[in-house]
Amino acid sequence: MPTSLAGRTAIVTGAGRGLGRAEALELARLGAHVIVNDLGRPGRDGSGEASAGPAQEVVAEIRAAGGLATAHTGDVADFAQARELVELAVGTGGSLDILVNNAGILRDRMVFSMTEDEWDSVIRVHLKGHFNTTRFAAAYWRERSKATGRAVYGRIVNTISEAFLVGSAGQPNYAAAKGGILGLTTSTAEALRKYGVTVNAICPRARTRMTEDVFAGVGTPEGEPDALAPGHVSPLVAYLASPAAAGVNGQVFVVHGGMVAVVERPRVAAKFDAAEGTFGVEELEGALTPYFATRPLGETFAARELLGLRRRTPDGGDSSPSGV
Repeated sequence: MPTSLAGRTAIVTGAGRGLGRAEALELARLGAHVIVNDLGRPGRDGSGEASAGPAQEVVAEIRAAGGLATAHTGDVADFAQARELVELAVGTGGSLDILVNNAGILRDRMVFSMTEDEWDSVIRVHLKGHFNTTRFAAAYWRERSKATGRAVYGRIVNTISEAFLVGSAGQPNYAAAKGGILGLTTSTAEALRKYGVTVNAICPRARTRMTEDVFAGVGTPEGEPDALAPGHVSPLVAYLASPAAAGVNGQVFVVHGGMVAVVERPRVAAKFDAAEGTFGVEELEGALTPYFATRPLGETFAARELLGLRRRTPDGGDSSPSGV
């Protein structure tokens, strides 16, 4: 079966709750031995005492269903602990085949009010955390490929966000971190392609501890499944981790409520050439000012139309709620 993960070893970071938990459960259901990583701090801003409880509870849930799982309660934003996580996966399962980077925190504030610590902490967990695990997984796969002289099996699924794509005003740290992760994704996809490794990113929309206030007013019609349940996201992660997705690399997906959208790369909207080989300010004013005068007011590089994506139902209606 092209989506079976039997005999594979997978790391899922931030897997003690929410999306990470759903992803870990799905990978285990398909046969992977899942290394469930979670630092276990209770606050969505990364506050509180670390606890082994969340990771261990997910491990117990996987084992109770007949699956294989091992807990890791380290901090992926710490370089040495990220290395230990990869070493644990290899030592426990005999290999590392799948890395799902999901761990993150939120410390939202407008840019003019944000503190240095609020900026640094979010960048550290999201962007550095993704880099740390990717760095050691990539080194492992490269070494294996060089030793065997052939491509290896490797899958990385990174977590970005519509907040980055649409320019979420109250999340400059989070949006910047997610933009950085996209750059890490495309760079790593190119670097590891020749070793047989694929690297993709998802923009999930789900009701979790991280988004409880964002979706507080979004209800679910009686008798219908919650379109914001994390379970809508985990099958895409499992697919991207599977042999069936061998030809999918360097891609970005928006996923929620029974809908998956492939996001196209940026395109050039307009091009201007200097008359004499080098632009002067006056020539630029003559070219760019009229051009932007014809553009819709407020239209920027931010792709806010993504917020309107919905699952189309068989009767032609839409089913998914909006939000970031």
